Amino acid sequence: MRLEIDNFPVEDVVFGEETSYTDGVLTINKEEALEVVKEDEHITEADIKIARPGEKKRIVPVKEAIEPRYKGEGAVFPGVTDDVESVGHGKTIALKGCSVLAVGKHWGSFGDGLIDMSGEGAKYTYFSQLVNICLVADTDEEFERHEQQKKNHALRWAGHRLAKYIATAVKEEEAKEEDKEVFDLAPITKRPQEVNDLPSVVYVMQAQSQMEEMGYNDLVYGWDMNHVLPTLMHPNEILDGAMISGSFMPCSSKWSTYDFQNCPTIKRLYEEHGETVNFLGVIMSNLNVNLEEKERAALFVSQIASSLGADSAILAEEGYGNPDADFIECFKALEDAGVKTVGMTNECTGRDGQSQPLVTLDEAADAIVSCGNVSTLIELPPMETVIGELEALARDGLSGGWEDDDELGSSVKEDGSIVMENNSMFCGDQVLGWSPKTMKEF
Repeated sequence: MRLEIDNFPVEDVVFGEETSYTDGVLTINKEEALEVVKEDEHITEADIKIARPGEKKRIVPVKEAIEPRYKGEGAVFPGVTDDVESVGHGKTIALKGCSVLAVGKHWGSFGDGLIDMSGEGAKYTYFSQLVNICLVADTDEEFERHEQQKKNHALRWAGHRLAKYIATAVKEEEAKEEDKEVFDLAPITKRPQEVNDLPSVVYVMQAQSQMEEMGYNDLVYGWDMNHVLPTLMHPNEILDGAMISGSFMPCSSKWSTYDFQNCPTIKRLYEEHGETVNFLGVIMSNLNVNLEEKERAALFVSQIASSLGADSAILAEEGYGNPDADFIECFKALEDAGVKTVGMTNECTGRDGQSQPLVTLDEAADAIVSCGNVSTLIELPPMETVIGELEALARDGLSGGWEDDDELGSSVKEDGSIVMENNSMFCGDQVLGWSPKTMKEF
């Protein structure tokens, strides 16, 4: 399967009369863009604001991030903005260096997060490096307004429609050759002998799927991952919009749609394919609540990996706590099947860093890359501008914020400074491969 992604680098975003792209500057007709947003009658008010790297801006509560994409007659986000159809092949157009952020105007949620565009906080999230097109909106979804766990359906889907609309700015343009990426992976049984002789590796992604009610979990081709058994996917499908982020997950652990679209581990495995490894593909797995479901998923993953003849696996977990049991169960099943496995996850070791990093462990899990401690306390000074509503961090049950603490008080101080756990840093731990964090030995 061959996928070509034509990238158009975005250096700045401005508003103007026509949505267009010229010499790295993306111009957005705000009125037209908001018409796309308000196609859903549940969107009651909306605005678009721009946040650039280095600006003294704080964005909260952030619910989703999407890279603007366009695919001619094909589906950009199958099962969400488009009909369900195969992706991962043909040509896709991407606006690079920017993202569309879905941001709450008045209400936050357990799975929402914060982004600082400058200062100390900027180092904690990849999205501080991008020009962010912030869709700041509210909805009339009263049934969940005062719920800590929100589906955020109208706002997240509006973000995907907006991302698709914005990318039409370059639908008639031709990308420079140096800005084109090609991802071409031959069928497993049709590869040259010299490739088959290399150590084979499969990438196992445990996407968030713990909520039994539909609407909270990650989606594959628009279908809730809670209703999916582990399955083999072509990596191009993931890079090309088949996977959509959910709304349930402490935010530093979240995999946004942008992360799926640009998964660094998949891209690195492509670089190594045919050179040092034989990249077999991706096993898309899930995260479950009860033990029997965890064991069943692990059995499926190990069976698929064994049937493919995998020598090794990279195992990535979206989350912590209860999902650690899925992570370790899968780790053990792979190792028992003779598949040498390396895990990628964050930890929950408490604010002092002294607690057990994962809620369950096993001797088989002897090679784990840590992407950070979700409980780390972060103190940040005020910002000149807040996009969204800062009060949401303390008021609405964000996973790393609180209304009051016996020692620390409220997460939001009167002067606009904040104290919070890393839990609320938007996609801060970047388990999919571009976390800047490392281990320090004492």
